[in-house]
Amino acid sequence: MEDRVIIITGGSSGIGRALAEKFGEAGAKLVITGRKKDQLERTATALRENGATVLPVVADASIESDCAHVVESAIKEFGTIDILVNNAGISMRGRFEDLQLDVFKKVMDVNFYGTVYTTKYALPHIIRSRGSIVGISSVNGKRATPARSAYSASKFAMTGFLESLRSEMIEHGVHVLTVCPGFTASNIRRAALTATGKITGETTHDESHSMSAEAVAGHVYMAIVNRRRRDLLLTLQGKLAVWLNVFFPRWMDRKTLEFIRKEEERAHVRFDTKSYSKRPA
Repeated sequence: MEDRVIIITGGSSGIGRALAEKFGEAGAKLVITGRKKDQLERTATALRENGATVLPVVADASIESDCAHVVESAIKEFGTIDILVNNAGISMRGRFEDLQLDVFKKVMDVNFYGTVYTTKYALPHIIRSRGSIVGISSVNGKRATPARSAYSASKFAMTGFLESLRSEMIEHGVHVLTVCPGFTASNIRRAALTATGKITGETTHDESHSMSAEAVAGHVYMAIVNRRRRDLLLTLQGKLAVWLNVFFPRWMDRKTLEFIRKEEERAHVRFDTKSYSKRPA
Protein backbone atom coordinates (compact mmCIF):
# COMPACT_ATOMS: atom_id res chain seq x y z
CA MET A 1 0.00 0.00 0.00
CA GLU A 2 3.03 2.30 0.04
CA ASP A 3 2.13 5.51 -1.86
CA ARG A 4 -1.18 4.06 -3.10
CA VAL A 5 -3.92 6.70 -3.24
CA ILE A 6 -7.12 5.74 -1.45
CA ILE A 7 -10.39 7.63 -1.15
CA ILE A 8 -12.46 6.78 1.92
CA THR A 9 -15.89 8.41 2.04
CA GLY A 10 -17.23 8.97 5.53
CA GLY A 11 -13.67 8.78 6.77
CA SER A 12 -13.93 10.98 9.86
CA SER A 13 -15.39 8.39 12.26
CA GLY A 14 -16.27 4.75 12.78
CA ILE A 15 -15.17 2.18 10.21
CA GLY A 16 -14.05 4.93 7.83
CA ARG A 17 -11.63 6.42 10.34
CA ALA A 18 -10.35 2.98 11.34
CA LEU A 19 -9.68 2.23 7.66
CA ALA A 20 -7.85 5.55 7.26
CA GLU A 21 -5.66 4.72 10.26
CA LYS A 22 -4.91 1.24 8.89
CA PHE A 23 -4.03 2.41 5.38
CA GLY A 24 -2.14 5.42 6.73
CA GLU A 25 0.08 3.16 8.84
CA ALA A 26 0.83 1.19 5.66
CA GLY A 27 2.04 4.30 3.84
CA ALA A 28 -0.99 4.99 1.65
CA LYS A 29 -1.95 8.53 0.65
CA LEU A 30 -5.39 9.26 2.04
CA VAL A 31 -8.34 11.27 0.81
CA ILE A 32 -11.05 11.28 3.48
CA THR A 33 -14.48 12.87 3.27
CA GLY A 34 -17.16 13.92 5.72
CA ARG A 35 -19.98 16.42 6.03
CA LYS A 36 -18.79 18.00 9.30
CA LYS A 37 -15.70 20.12 8.69
CA ASP A 38 -14.56 20.30 12.33
CA GLN A 39 -14.73 16.55 12.86
CA LEU A 40 -13.05 15.90 9.52
CA GLU A 41 -10.18 18.26 10.33
CA ARG A 42 -9.67 16.68 13.77
CA THR A 43 -9.42 13.26 12.17
CA ALA A 44 -6.99 14.55 9.53
CA THR A 45 -4.81 16.13 12.23
CA ALA A 46 -4.71 12.88 14.20
CA LEU A 47 -3.76 10.93 11.08
CA ARG A 48 -0.97 13.38 10.23
CA GLU A 49 0.38 13.14 13.77
CA ASN A 50 0.76 9.41 13.13
CA GLY A 51 2.74 10.11 9.95
CA ALA A 52 0.00 9.75 7.34
CA THR A 53 -0.36 11.86 4.21
CA VAL A 54 -3.99 12.96 4.15
CA LEU A 55 -6.25 15.29 2.19
CA PRO A 56 -9.58 16.02 3.92
CA VAL A 57 -12.44 17.04 1.62
CA VAL A 58 -15.75 18.26 3.03
CA ALA A 59 -18.45 16.51 1.03
CA ASP A 60 -22.00 15.21 1.31
CA ALA A 61 -22.22 11.78 -0.34
CA SER A 62 -25.84 12.41 -1.35
CA ILE A 63 -24.85 15.36 -3.58
CA GLU A 64 -23.47 14.39 -7.00
CA SER A 65 -21.39 17.54 -7.42
CA ASP A 66 -19.73 16.94 -4.03
CA CYS A 67 -18.78 13.41 -5.10
CA ALA A 68 -17.31 14.73 -8.34
CA HIS A 69 -15.36 17.33 -6.34
CA VAL A 70 -13.85 14.61 -4.13
CA VAL A 71 -12.48 12.78 -7.16
CA GLU A 72 -11.23 15.99 -8.77
CA SER A 73 -9.47 16.97 -5.54
CA ALA A 74 -7.77 13.57 -5.29
CA ILE A 75 -6.49 13.77 -8.87
CA LYS A 76 -5.32 17.36 -8.44
CA GLU A 77 -3.43 16.49 -5.26
CA PHE A 78 -2.04 13.05 -6.06
CA GLY A 79 -2.51 12.49 -9.81
CA THR A 80 -4.15 9.06 -9.53
CA ILE A 81 -6.63 6.93 -7.58
CA ASP A 82 -5.85 3.34 -6.69
CA ILE A 83 -8.61 2.42 -4.25
CA LEU A 84 -12.09 3.79 -3.57
CA VAL A 85 -13.86 2.76 -0.36
CA ASN A 86 -17.53 3.74 -0.40
CA ASN A 87 -18.11 3.88 3.34
CA ALA A 88 -20.32 6.96 3.92
CA GLY A 89 -23.66 5.91 5.30
CA ILE A 90 -26.55 6.64 7.63
CA SER A 91 -29.05 4.37 9.33
CA MET A 92 -32.66 4.72 10.44
CA ARG A 93 -35.16 3.25 12.88
CA GLY A 94 -38.87 3.25 12.34
CA ARG A 95 -41.57 1.01 10.97
CA PHE A 96 -42.40 1.69 7.36
CA GLU A 97 -46.04 2.56 8.10
CA ASP A 98 -44.79 5.50 10.19
CA LEU A 99 -41.77 6.41 8.09
CA GLN A 100 -41.78 9.72 6.24
CA LEU A 101 -40.77 9.22 2.63
CA ASP A 102 -38.22 12.01 2.70
CA VAL A 103 -36.35 10.02 5.39
CA PHE A 104 -36.41 6.94 3.16
CA LYS A 105 -35.08 9.02 0.26
CA LYS A 106 -32.32 10.57 2.37
CA VAL A 107 -31.02 7.15 3.42
CA MET A 108 -31.06 5.94 -0.19
CA ASP A 109 -29.36 9.12 -1.41
CA VAL A 110 -26.45 8.78 1.03
CA ASN A 111 -25.95 5.02 1.15
CA PHE A 112 -26.77 4.00 -2.42
CA TYR A 113 -26.51 7.03 -4.68
CA GLY A 114 -23.43 8.24 -2.83
CA THR A 115 -21.77 4.98 -3.84
CA VAL A 116 -23.00 5.30 -7.42
CA TYR A 117 -21.89 8.94 -7.78
CA THR A 118 -18.40 8.55 -6.35
CA THR A 119 -17.77 5.30 -8.21
CA LYS A 120 -18.89 6.85 -11.50
CA TYR A 121 -16.43 9.73 -11.28
CA ALA A 122 -13.55 7.63 -9.88
CA LEU A 123 -13.98 4.70 -12.26
CA PRO A 124 -11.86 5.95 -15.22
CA HIS A 125 -8.92 6.57 -12.89
CA ILE A 126 -9.27 3.21 -11.13
CA ILE A 127 -9.46 1.41 -14.49
CA ARG A 128 -6.15 3.07 -15.43
CA SER A 129 -4.54 2.00 -12.16
CA ARG A 130 -6.20 -1.45 -12.22
CA GLY A 131 -7.18 -0.75 -8.64
CA SER A 132 -9.99 -1.65 -6.25
CA ILE A 133 -13.55 -0.48 -5.65
CA VAL A 134 -15.00 -1.33 -2.24
CA GLY A 135 -18.50 -0.90 -0.85
CA ILE A 136 -19.14 -1.09 2.88
CA SER A 137 -22.57 -2.68 2.79
CA SER A 138 -24.08 -4.62 5.71
CA VAL A 139 -25.53 -7.95 6.75
CA ASN A 140 -28.77 -5.97 6.25
CA GLY A 141 -27.85 -6.02 2.57
CA LYS A 142 -28.35 -9.78 2.60
CA ARG A 143 -31.03 -10.23 5.27
CA ALA A 144 -33.30 -7.29 6.02
CA THR A 145 -34.64 -6.54 9.49
CA PRO A 146 -37.83 -4.82 10.66
CA ALA A 147 -37.70 -1.10 11.43
CA ARG A 148 -34.77 -0.76 9.01
CA SER A 149 -36.61 -0.77 5.68
CA ALA A 150 -34.77 2.18 4.11
CA TYR A 151 -31.38 1.09 5.44
CA SER A 152 -31.87 -2.49 4.26
CA ALA A 153 -33.09 -1.34 0.84
CA SER A 154 -30.07 0.92 0.39
CA LYS A 155 -27.65 -1.89 1.28
CA PHE A 156 -29.39 -4.43 -0.97
CA ALA A 157 -29.15 -1.86 -3.78
CA MET A 158 -25.44 -1.30 -3.11
CA THR A 159 -24.79 -5.05 -3.15
CA GLY A 160 -26.59 -5.46 -6.48
CA PHE A 161 -24.82 -2.49 -8.03
CA LEU A 162 -21.39 -3.79 -7.05
CA GLU A 163 -22.18 -7.31 -8.23
CA SER A 164 -23.09 -5.99 -11.68
CA LEU A 165 -20.03 -3.74 -11.74
CA ARG A 166 -17.77 -6.62 -10.72
CA SER A 167 -18.65 -8.57 -13.86
CA GLU A 168 -18.11 -5.51 -16.04
CA MET A 169 -14.69 -4.88 -14.51
CA ILE A 170 -13.26 -8.38 -15.08
CA GLU A 171 -11.75 -7.40 -18.43
CA HIS A 172 -10.23 -4.27 -16.91
CA GLY A 173 -8.53 -6.10 -14.05
CA VAL A 174 -10.34 -4.00 -11.42
CA HIS A 175 -11.02 -5.63 -8.06
CA VAL A 176 -14.57 -5.07 -6.73
CA LEU A 177 -15.25 -6.00 -3.10
CA THR A 178 -18.53 -5.95 -1.18
CA VAL A 179 -18.11 -5.87 2.61
CA CYS A 180 -21.01 -6.85 4.86
CA PRO A 181 -20.19 -6.15 8.51
CA GLY A 182 -22.43 -7.45 11.25
CA PHE A 183 -22.98 -5.47 14.44
CA THR A 184 -20.06 -3.05 14.75
CA ALA A 185 -19.22 -0.74 17.63
CA SER A 186 -19.49 2.64 15.90
CA ASN A 187 -21.63 5.75 16.04
CA ILE A 188 -23.94 4.80 13.15
CA ARG A 189 -26.79 3.67 15.42
CA ARG A 190 -26.58 6.78 17.61
CA ALA A 191 -26.72 8.92 14.46
CA ALA A 192 -29.64 6.94 13.02
CA LEU A 193 -32.72 8.81 11.85
CA THR A 194 -36.15 8.29 13.35
CA ALA A 195 -39.32 7.89 11.27
CA THR A 196 -39.64 11.68 11.25
CA GLY A 197 -35.99 12.42 10.49
CA LYS A 198 -34.71 13.27 13.96
CA ILE A 199 -31.38 11.96 15.29
CA THR A 200 -31.90 9.17 17.81
CA GLY A 201 -28.76 10.04 19.80
CA GLU A 202 -28.54 6.57 21.36
CA THR A 203 -28.36 2.90 20.49
CA THR A 204 -30.65 0.03 21.42
CA HIS A 205 -27.91 -2.55 20.89
CA ASP A 206 -25.42 -3.77 23.49
CA GLU A 207 -22.19 -2.92 21.67
CA SER A 208 -19.98 -4.74 24.15
CA HIS A 209 -20.45 -7.88 22.04
CA SER A 210 -20.01 -6.11 18.69
CA MET A 211 -16.96 -6.26 16.42
CA SER A 212 -14.80 -3.17 16.77
CA ALA A 213 -14.37 -0.75 13.87
CA GLU A 214 -10.65 -1.50 14.00
CA ALA A 215 -11.28 -5.23 13.59
CA VAL A 216 -13.53 -4.58 10.60
CA ALA A 217 -10.83 -2.35 9.09
CA GLY A 218 -8.26 -5.10 9.52
CA HIS A 219 -10.39 -7.61 7.61
CA VAL A 220 -11.13 -5.11 4.84
CA TYR A 221 -7.45 -4.16 4.54
CA MET A 222 -6.39 -7.77 4.04
CA ALA A 223 -9.17 -8.40 1.52
CA ILE A 224 -8.03 -5.40 -0.54
CA VAL A 225 -4.34 -6.30 -0.33
CA ASN A 226 -4.95 -9.92 -1.36
CA ARG A 227 -7.48 -8.95 -4.07
CA ARG A 228 -8.96 -12.45 -3.97
CA ARG A 229 -12.19 -11.74 -2.12
CA ARG A 230 -15.34 -10.61 -3.90
CA ASP A 231 -17.52 -10.68 -0.78
CA LEU A 232 -16.58 -10.26 2.86
CA LEU A 233 -19.23 -11.25 5.41
CA LEU A 234 -18.24 -10.45 8.99
CA THR A 235 -19.16 -11.74 12.47
CA LEU A 236 -20.42 -15.20 13.35
CA GLN A 237 -23.88 -13.81 14.03
CA GLY A 238 -23.96 -12.16 10.60
CA LYS A 239 -22.86 -15.32 8.82
CA LEU A 240 -25.40 -17.39 10.73
CA ALA A 241 -28.22 -14.97 9.88
CA VAL A 242 -27.44 -15.12 6.16
CA TRP A 243 -27.11 -18.92 6.18
CA LEU A 244 -30.35 -19.46 8.10
CA ASN A 245 -32.18 -17.07 5.79
CA VAL A 246 -31.29 -19.25 2.80
CA PHE A 247 -32.77 -22.43 4.28
CA PHE A 248 -35.38 -21.14 6.75
CA PRO A 249 -36.63 -17.77 5.43
CA ARG A 250 -40.07 -17.84 7.11
CA TRP A 251 -38.56 -18.72 10.46
CA MET A 252 -36.08 -15.86 10.03
CA ASP A 253 -38.94 -13.45 9.33
CA ARG A 254 -40.31 -14.19 12.78
CA LYS A 255 -36.95 -14.29 14.54
CA THR A 256 -35.83 -10.90 13.20
CA LEU A 257 -39.09 -9.35 14.43
CA GLU A 258 -38.56 -10.92 17.86
CA PHE A 259 -35.00 -9.59 17.91
CA ILE A 260 -36.12 -6.01 17.20
CA ARG A 261 -38.83 -6.23 19.86
CA LYS A 262 -36.27 -7.37 22.43
CA GLU A 263 -34.03 -4.44 21.48
CA GLU A 264 -36.93 -2.09 22.12
CA GLU A 265 -37.67 -3.68 25.48
CA ARG A 266 -34.05 -3.56 26.64
CA ALA A 267 -33.67 0.12 25.78
CA HIS A 268 -37.24 1.06 26.76
CA VAL A 269 -37.88 2.66 23.39
CA ARG A 270 -40.42 2.08 20.69
CA PHE A 271 -40.22 2.41 16.93
CA ASP A 272 -43.89 1.90 16.15
CA THR A 273 -44.94 5.51 16.77
CA LYS A 274 -44.32 8.56 14.63
CA SER A 275 -41.85 9.94 17.14
CA TYR A 276 -38.92 8.27 18.82
CA SER A 277 -39.87 8.33 22.47
CA LYS A 278 -38.88 6.82 25.78
CA ARG A 279 -41.26 4.22 27.14
CA PRO A 280 -41.68 3.73 30.89
CA ALA A 281 -39.35 1.03 32.23
